[in-house]
Order: sequence, then C-alpha cells, then structure tokens
Amino acid sequence: MKLFVRGLFACAWLFAAVIFTGCGSMSQGQLNPPPRTSAGVARFHVGDTVTVSYSGIPIAMADYVESIKEDGTISPPFIGPIYAVGKTAGELQNEIYTNYVPKYYVRLTVTVKSGDRFFYVGGEIKGSGRQAYTDGLTLTKAIQTAGGMTDFANHGKVWLTHTSTGQRIRVNYDDALQDPAKDPPVYPDDQVNVERRIF
Repeated sequence: MKLFVRGLFACAWLFAAVIFTGCGSMSQGQLNPPPRTSAGVARFHVGDTVTVSYSGIPIAMADYVESIKEDGTISPPFIGPIYAVGKTAGELQNEIYTNYVPKYYVRLTVTVKSGDRFFYVGGEIKGSGRQAYTDGLTLTKAIQTAGGMTDFANHGKVWLTHTSTGQRIRVNYDDALQDPAKDPPVYPDDQVNVERRIF
C-alpha cells in the first residue's frame, strides 16, 4: 500500500512539473513570439533606418535608432553587430531578442520598425522628386513609378547612384527593359537621373 501511495505521489509531482514547465515556456514565448513571415513582406536594405524599442524591463531603455551600414549590420547596445539586410522586421526583431535574452535580461519585449523609405528621380522624368520606396524596386520600375520618361529623355544615358556606397552606374533604359540582368536594383535613398538628348 505504501509503495502504491509513493508511486501515486511521484506521478502527481511529475505531472505538476510538466504543467509548470509548459506554463513557463508559454509565458516566455508570449513576451516575444516568433515572427510570421510571408512572401512579399518588405525586407531591410542598406541605408534603411531601423528603430528598436525595448519594454518589459525594470530600468527603461531608450529606443535605438540606426541606419543599416554598408556591411549590412546595425549595432544595438551590449550585443554588438547584428546582420539586418534581407531580413523582415519580424526576423530582425526575433534575432535581437535572442541576443538579449537570457544573457542580459530575463524578460524583455523587443519591437523593430523601419522608417519611411524613399528614392529620388530627376532629369527627364515626368514625376521628378522624391518617390515612396517599395521592396524589389529596379531602375526601370523606378522610372515607371515616377510617370515614365519625357519626350526629350536620352534612353542611353540613365544614371543610378547608390547613396550608401557612392557608386554611379550608367544604364541603357531600353536594354534594361529587354534584359532583367541589365536592370539594376534600386535601394532606399538612391538617385535616378535621366539625361536630356541632344536632338
């Protein structure tokens, strides 16, 4: 009888341990749930502004704001460089969280947001000026987004300047329309300029 009671007590203790462990894991997961990703979600590029907000800690911590460097990283406090390029806000948020918890904090909520992103067009383009940036933008799409070229545009002298690196690329617009390999990507803050033809 004593053996039966001891066995029953051991089973009850084991069951309670499993329940409490499960609850602890659930509450920690609710602090910062894993991100949901899907096709078409905007991903970070060099030059994007990233804002990291912290909450759920005893001493308030100021938001961390940084533009993604040319090497693709940002450097939040304590945890050093984190590679951000190509990640969604949710993916970056989750990576930052796992670098803080449990090494620096027991409980922490991390929120990652991107700033508004723009690119700039000028020269013989109908909608010259600042344009809203969307993920997957290429030079031809950027020009079409801005209303297309004017009648005086030189299709063979289209310039793309990557602001983050200073690199300037000459593109033939008609060739880029025909061959995607000749249609370079446009990143946030890049500049597209179309020269005027002589004749």
